[in-house]
Amino acid sequence: MTRTAPMALAERRLAWLEQRQQVLAQNIANADTPGYQPNDLVPFERAVQAAAAPLAQTSPRHLAGPDGGRRAQRDRAAVEASPDGNSVSLDREALKMAETDQAHALALALHRRWAAMYRTALGTGR
Repeated sequence: MTRTAPMALAERRLAWLEQRQQVLAQNIANADTPGYQPNDLVPFERAVQAAAAPLAQTSPRHLAGPDGGRRAQRDRAAVEASPDGNSVSLDREALKMAETDQAHALALALHRRWAAMYRTALGTGR
């Protein structure tokens, strides 16, 4: 079965969500590390737009791409800092984890629906 654009997009979204879960888990794991600053991924929409028109860096003097060549970046929403310089908010990280979990379930359901539709169209059933 070949991948269609919606299925490929769902697969990219699932991969992005998996990476985001890893970054958020690292933030939570370092909640007590002095001076630790939380990270988050570039929003999926921006990542897709950046991938649609990749820029070639043909000289070391050229500027890096939209994400600076990195997938994870500092979380600019982290404004509170404890006296030891750590600005991880477990409440904020838990909300992001829940959002990511819901988005993962949606992307997986869409991928399964598209696959089932193609199997039906090909006459292979469930």
